[in-house]
Amino acid sequence: MGRWEPGAGDRLREAALSLYMERGFEQTMVADIAERAGVTARTFFRYFADKREVLFDGTSDLEEKSLAALDAVPVTASALDAVAAVLDAVAEMVGGSRELARKRQTVIMANADLRERELIKLATLSAALADRLRQRGTGDVEAGLAAETSIAVFRVAFSRWVTATDDHDLRDVVRDTLTRLRTLTDAG
Repeated sequence: MGRWEPGAGDRLREAALSLYMERGFEQTMVADIAERAGVTARTFFRYFADKREVLFDGTSDLEEKSLAALDAVPVTASALDAVAAVLDAVAEMVGGSRELARKRQTVIMANADLRERELIKLATLSAALADRLRQRGTGDVEAGLAAETSIAVFRVAFSRWVTATDDHDLRDVVRDTLTRLRTLTDAG
């Protein structure tokens, strides 16, 4: 397959994930990924800054869609209801393929540097959500709590979803997790 053929980015993602699962992240080189995808290493770098970004390249799109979902919520909604809408949008984006999500999560959890990068990306999203909530008139403490809560709910729900044997949609698992949090906080 020539490097000029369409779909090189998807092929690179698939090749990288397969190699990470087979060999491990540290043992996989960019040249290996490019070869498996049928492109050159130079083509790889047109799509990704480094081999970690294959796993994290959708982060800016995720943040953009999260903020758009938040903006679509009426400003009269509570901060927690507002981030619930964000969680729905995130679940829609991330929940397309549980098998792909499982593989990605396996690779990340097997490497401390990747786990750290994942946490940094989530912290960045939380900060962006908190800032947008403040811009909407939410108090500083409430904005921070709502944003951090959304990340915690997502992490717990995502973990439940990728390890589940049932066929629940990620959005349903996120909603159930948020409901459980509300029940927990109502119990005081």
